[in-house]
Amino acid sequence: MVRIRLKRGGNKNNPVYRIVVANGRSPRDGKFIEELGTYQPQKLGNNYTLKLDRAQYWIGVGAQPTDTVASFIKKSVKVAASAVIA
Repeated sequence: MVRIRLKRGGNKNNPVYRIVVANGRSPRDGKFIEELGTYQPQKLGNNYTLKLDRAQYWIGVGAQPTDTVASFIKKSVKVAASAVIA
């Protein structure tokens, strides 16, 4: 199964994650299909970036996001909807 998940990078005690599309059998920091964005948990405020159109494409073809990535997608959809209205 294809998953949309986090891939850890950065230094000890200073993690930085990439939001990637990967085969569910690949290791966490292993091979991936496509990079969709980043997540910096120690940064305040807007601490993630996401290519929403690509994320929606992968979900449309059957990729399953993890809980954390699903929350980023949900936030991005809400922000995009409010930007269209304004």
